[in-house]
Amino acid sequence: MNALELTDVTLTYPDGASRLTAVDHASLVVPRGALTALVGPSGSGKSSLLAVAATLITPDTGRVVVDGVDTGTLSAGQRTQLRRDRVGLVFQQPNLIDSLTAFEQLTVTASLAGRSRRTATGEARDLLADVGLLDQADRLPAQLSGGQRQRVNIARALMGSPALLLVDEPTSALDHERGAEVMALIRRMTVDRNVGTVLVTHDTGHLGDDDRVVECVDGRLRESAPV
Repeated sequence: MNALELTDVTLTYPDGASRLTAVDHASLVVPRGALTALVGPSGSGKSSLLAVAATLITPDTGRVVVDGVDTGTLSAGQRTQLRRDRVGLVFQQPNLIDSLTAFEQLTVTASLAGRSRRTATGEARDLLADVGLLDQADRLPAQLSGGQRQRVNIARALMGSPALLLVDEPTSALDHERGAEVMALIRRMTVDRNVGTVLVTHDTGHLGDDDRVVECVDGRLRESAPV
């Protein structure tokens, strides 16, 4: 089953007396265990497309299917539940809670989703080990480097084993070396956790030969050769 299927999706916003097209008849299939990099200039519709995939915005037209579920048939509450259970979100800034340790950042997410403390504890430790931070589990965000905070952010997004991972500019605040490490981690977790990943980036220098690259221009998508 695919993690994400977008079919002929169009999204517009009010723009004075007319409407501005942010996503223009876009179609995209993201299988589990594969990373798709979404590239393009600022204002090209990448973030809007990510918001549609996350079910944060309902498109004007088209079909959005997440892990086999047609989101157009869901109520607002059901879409919220779908995001909680099947979608992991990694934002440009980690937005970690200052007063919580790396370990607690993950377990509080599980608690909000209604999972048992015992299950959350084991999953959080496994994920922190996978991202190389088990020895930093008791540290607060201020005690972690920028790269470590982004690793916690990625681990937090993977709590609950989502089908779809949506990542927005994960390396923009990092230097080249730490950015490359974070990209390598996202690739590895995509395969190891069998999640379908859509990654929005301006930094094509971190993309590899095996990454699928889709270019977004004026809201339209086109397959591009790996950088």
